[in-house]
Amino acid sequence: MLTFSLQSGSNGNSIYVEAGGLRLLFDAGIDGIQVEKKLAARGRSIRDIDAVIISHDHGDHIRHAGIYQRKFGIPLHVSRKTLATAEKRHPIGRLHDVHHFYPGGYIDFGTVRVHAIPTPHDSVDGSVFIISSGGKRLGIMTDLGHVFDGLEEVISTLDAVFIESNYDPDMLARGPYPSFLKKRITGPEGHLSNAEAAELLKPALSGRLKWACLAHLSEHNNTASLAIAAHRKFLLQRFPIYIASRYAPSDILRV
Repeated sequence: MLTFSLQSGSNGNSIYVEAGGLRLLFDAGIDGIQVEKKLAARGRSIRDIDAVIISHDHGDHIRHAGIYQRKFGIPLHVSRKTLATAEKRHPIGRLHDVHHFYPGGYIDFGTVRVHAIPTPHDSVDGSVFIISSGGKRLGIMTDLGHVFDGLEEVISTLDAVFIESNYDPDMLARGPYPSFLKKRITGPEGHLSNAEAAELLKPALSGRLKWACLAHLSEHNNTASLAIAAHRKFLLQRFPIYIASRYAPSDILRV
């Protein structure tokens, strides 16, 4: 299994996963031109993608799903509630090849299984994902809301994980956001801070986790150096820590 982030943040999200002969995209928050260019920069073609799987209804994760299907013919996997909400909020457009899953369920592609785990993030029907293939398990865990019951146990079963490390509390407190938005970010339906994400990974030190990629970093309330420093404080040098850029594709990471 291999993977890379095309881009991660409130300006648009998409993660590529190659496993069991399949090529999957998780989320469609990047426009068609950019997704094509960023895949090509890592030697992949958008026209070889077998499915796009949507985590939740926020625009930075779903707004270009219709383009992916109409221009490139990619089947869309999305929960019914997520799609219904997104169609009211974003110009998704005409769709013709849609497959529905439900949070808590599974999407099976032959030898590849995707487990959708429901989250308390402020969306109507959001999920994070575990991709299993050939005995390996990769987690894609952004927009978590808070550290909910069972999350640590799930992470302890993973070989690698993309995990949100959204904000530095001091930067957020001193930053330009209005108070209601600060409360939303730090609240139970918002995002994880650097320290919360690091603490969540700490029990995995005794497990099988080989690397973590910090994702969905805030443009205004975080920096890559602060995020890495917070994780190193808890995790020391036990495994590599990568950053999913807001603008550029990450290196290819192997699971």
